[in-house]
Amino acid sequence: MKKVLSILLATVMVFSLAACGGSSSTAPASEAAPAAEAQAEAAVSETAPAKDTEVVQSENAMDPSELTFGFIFLHDENSTYDRNFMDAAKKACENKGVNYLEKVGIPETNECYEAAADLVDRGANIIFADSFGHESFILQAAQEFPEVQFGHATGTMAHTEGLSNFHNAFADIYQGRYLAGVAAGMKLKQMMDEDSSVEPKVGYVGAFTYAEVISGYTSWFLGVRSIVPEVTMEVQFTGSWYDEALEKEAAQTLINDGCVLLSQHADSMGAPTACEEAGVPDVSYNGSTKDACPNTFIVSSRIDWTPYFEYMIDCVLNGQAIPADWCGSIETGSVVLTDINEAVAAPGTVEKVEEVKAGILDGSIKVFDSANITVEGKPLDSYMADVDTDPNYEKDTEAVSDGYFHESEYRSAPYFDVMIDGITTLNAMF
Repeated sequence: MKKVLSILLATVMVFSLAACGGSSSTAPASEAAPAAEAQAEAAVSETAPAKDTEVVQSENAMDPSELTFGFIFLHDENSTYDRNFMDAAKKACENKGVNYLEKVGIPETNECYEAAADLVDRGANIIFADSFGHESFILQAAQEFPEVQFGHATGTMAHTEGLSNFHNAFADIYQGRYLAGVAAGMKLKQMMDEDSSVEPKVGYVGAFTYAEVISGYTSWFLGVRSIVPEVTMEVQFTGSWYDEALEKEAAQTLINDGCVLLSQHADSMGAPTACEEAGVPDVSYNGSTKDACPNTFIVSSRIDWTPYFEYMIDCVLNGQAIPADWCGSIETGSVVLTDINEAVAAPGTVEKVEEVKAGILDGSIKVFDSANITVEGKPLDSYMADVDTDPNYEKDTEAVSDGYFHESEYRSAPYFDVMIDGITTLNAMF
């Protein structure tokens, strides 16, 4: 049942009891309202993604050498996205002393299910797939092989499917993108201070018009705008997670349209290469491009999947249940930035990023603060998000409260899909 309906029912029940004045056990109105709020909070917290990484060690723990972790990757190591997963997977398995298997270049088709079934046949106890479109095939495998634990990145279905061996995971990468945006804003301000003809206009190469991408480019833009309030941004979508030619073409389109600094949510070197060739500063994603683009690379944010993979391993070794939904954070070591390229970044960038990071950690800075967001000139003070996946993509959960949009708090995968003022999308790709 949708969370909003649960909350409304809880509220109706409390207030209907308060209306029955003939009962001596009826709570006064002043007590009924807090009770309703408590039930509403409970309804939300039941589906909130877990953030734990600690596992209780069992005396009867499985020997690590008996555990095999199988991975399914959409592309090969030439994709920065997949290489980021591969590096974390190998590191986690090495750290924990478990066996490693992989399937590389697996498309978002039934071939994903076949790859999972083959990994089961080869002895995998845990299987993890790294791409959004893998989810339905991983769910199918989880239903067929209940003795194996299945994990999936960026997915949306585990918290409502109710399978004990099917899990989604993501991280608060919007915080990392915001920090990278702050670094970009520092560079943009430097450029404008040094040359009055520089326009405060940035660009973004995105793969698809999905919430994950929208959340990412919006948080990056808000980071830039925290430094340069008058900045605007254009977004060009490619319709592919990995297409070097299309990504380079998209970047060139943005540069030709007057964007003086770029970032991306696409997985090749296309956009960074276009920036290096044009001398346009760039914030990349999923890893440093400093070696290939030494004159334009500023910084990159990424998710470090090592903590989650190690957590999954520890859970299986010790016979502990893996949460249906898990969301990493800066605190868990899951949201990280590369070293800032101080040869390109503006002076003071390292210190400013650390200052903002401290504000995020102590709660004084909210990335999606309603005070900093307008839609068609109106403050974002309410928004129904699609959190519980269904065929009709029904908006089911109020995501704005306490003055900010609660991204990845009701489900790990992003659901911020708001088109805010200041950002212009040049096309759309679904």
